[in-house]
Amino acid sequence: MKRKKPSKSSPSFANPEIQQIEQLLHFMTEHNLEEFEYSRGDLRIRLRKPPAGVMIGAPRVMSAPEIIVPGSMEAPQGSSGGAAAPEARSTEDLHLVKSPIVGTFYESPSPGTEAFVKIGTYVETGKTLCIVEAMKLMNEIESDVTGEVVRIFVENGQPVEYGQPLFGIRPSRKK
Repeated sequence: MKRKKPSKSSPSFANPEIQQIEQLLHFMTEHNLEEFEYSRGDLRIRLRKPPAGVMIGAPRVMSAPEIIVPGSMEAPQGSSGGAAAPEARSTEDLHLVKSPIVGTFYESPSPGTEAFVKIGTYVETGKTLCIVEAMKLMNEIESDVTGEVVRIFVENGQPVEYGQPLFGIRPSRKK
């Protein structure tokens, strides 16, 4: 009796092949999943992304790049000025604007037009920073602080998750 080979259109995960595992990895990347587990009968597959900073094989971008304004980070008062000091301060003093919904990030009101904000832009409370499209509805994301945009954590057209940081804003200090 001959064994039937699984077709490409309907993969059988009872006997996983490399192509099917690659499909699962692509699915994880596409949906920004950190971990995926599948079990059926005696078969159990568990896939997990390596922690940030661990490189396996060729380097791949797993998350959105951070965009940093050069020279905008000041050393904290009382620090020795080491290399880790600006990095430690960079996230401490930033107000993170996070996505309130799952959707697609857009930096401008329509394709080909100028972005709502760029790195270095000074924003007031209530200023539109971007649009997150969810189920064909365009949701304007507004700044809830006054200050300077120093980081943009996502790229135009990238899917975003609920609670994912979109912008890092250094709040202006009142004197």
